[in-house]
Amino acid sequence: MIVSPCISICKSDPVTGFCYGCARNLKEKLTWKDKNTSDDWKLKNLIEIRSRMKGWQLESFEKSYNYKRLHGVSLEKKRKIEYND
Repeated sequence: MIVSPCISICKSDPVTGFCYGCARNLKEKLTWKDKNTSDDWKLKNLIEIRSRMKGWQLESFEKSYNYKRLHGVSLEKKRKIEYND
């Protein structure tokens, strides 16, 4: 199973339509949620969204996405859970 690139920073740029957190557009987000979407498409999309990011955005994404892959939640989601405890 390939983990969704959503890192819980869901705000889209009004000009590009790309999410500030994961750099996906709305169509890509919907495709990820479709149970029929192949792992091959998801892997290609991960490469594509990374190519849209630079500098701190890419560093932040990689750190949070890797954490999510290991622990099941993004760093932002972890922060929100800890804040509510």
